Amino acid sequence: MSETMTLRVVTPTGVALETAATRIVAVSPVGAFGMLPRHVDYVTELIPGVLIHDDEGGEERFLGVNSGTLVKCGAEVTVATRDAIPGDDLSALERRVAETFGRIDDRERAARGALARLEAGLVRRFFDLGRETSP
Repeated sequence: MSETMTLRVVTPTGVALETAATRIVAVSPVGAFGMLPRHVDYVTELIPGVLIHDDEGGEERFLGVNSGTLVKCGAEVTVATRDAIPGDDLSALERRVAETFGRIDDRERAARGALARLEAGLVRRFFDLGRETSP
C-alpha cells in the first residue's frame, strides 16, 4: 500500500471533497505543480482550473476549482475555494471550469468597476463639499 495524504476541499457551503490521495496536481498563478505525501509543507494561491488527484487505487480523479488557497501540512492537504465542480471527463471539466468560473470573473470585474465609479463619485462630492465651505 502506498502512502497517502488526506485531501479536503472546502467551499463556503461545506466540504466538497474529503478523500485519501497518493498524488495531487493543481494550478497556481505561476503554473501547474504536483505533490506527493512526503513533500514539504506548502502554501499557495490557486487559480481557476482542474485539481487532479490519484486515489488509493491509482485512479485519477478530477475536481474543477475556482480560485482559492491550498495548504499542505504534514499528510493533510486543505483547499479552500469559492466553488468546486466534480467531473469524470477531464476535457469536459476543463471546458466547464472555463465557462462557469470565467463568467463569474466577468461579473466580478463589472461589479468592481461599478464600485470604483461609486467611490470616485463619492470622493468628488466630498471634494466639492469642501470647496463650497472654504472661505
